[in-house]
Amino acid sequence: QVQLVESGGGLVQAGGSLRLSCAASGRALSMYPTGWFRQAPGKEREFVAAITRTGDATFYADSVKGRFTISRDNAKSTVYLQMNSLKPEDTAVYYCAADSRGSSYYYISSYEYDYWGQGTQVTVSS
Repeated sequence: QVQLVESGGGLVQAGGSLRLSCAASGRALSMYPTGWFRQAPGKEREFVAAITRTGDATFYADSVKGRFTISRDNAKSTVYLQMNSLKPEDTAVYYCAADSRGSSYYYISSYEYDYWGQGTQVTVSS
C-alpha cells in the first residue's frame, strides 16, 4: 500500500510558474510508474504527464508539452511537475497517481493507475 500526497498548488498569474510535488509514504515510489492528471470544474479528469519508475522516459499531453516537465527523485520518493508559462486554462485540481503493478512503462490512461492522491488546486488568473 502506498499513500500519495500532492503539494505546491496555489494561485498564480498567467505566465507564471509552479512546481507540484507528489510525495509517497508506505512503499517506495521508485517501484511505480507515476502520472499527473487534472480535473477542471465541470470537466472530466485528463492526462497531463507520466514518467516511468526509473525516470528514463516521460510523456506529455499536447496541451502542456514544452511548458511542463515531470521528473522524479526516487531517493526522496517524490515525483515533481514543473509548470511554466501557465495559462488560465491550466486551472484545475491536479492529482498524482501510481501504478502498483510496477511495470517498466508509463501510462496515459487513468484506468491504469490504482493509487491516487487527494489533489492540489492550481488557479491561474488572467
